[in-house]
Amino acid sequence: MKSFTYKITDPVGIHARPAGLLAKAAKASGSKVTIEANGKSADASKLIALMGLGIKCGQEIVVSIDGGDEANAVDVLEKFFKDNL
Repeated sequence: MKSFTYKITDPVGIHARPAGLLAKAAKASGSKVTIEANGKSADASKLIALMGLGIKCGQEIVVSIDGGDEANAVDVLEKFFKDNL
């Protein structure tokens, strides 16, 4: 399992558009991607679960990747977060 921490910089936090893009990226990774925030965790491939975390600007999240291509997926997802959130 690989993981990284990221501080959300999008002024609106994780809202519908980037959450949808994140869910697609998580599904495409082929690994199980989990987002932890506010004492809760959610499967990143599930849009409604991501929205339910209520992640705001300035909050720190932990992204965990577990699966066969986790080494590649961690790089792809870190870039995704930097580019979109």
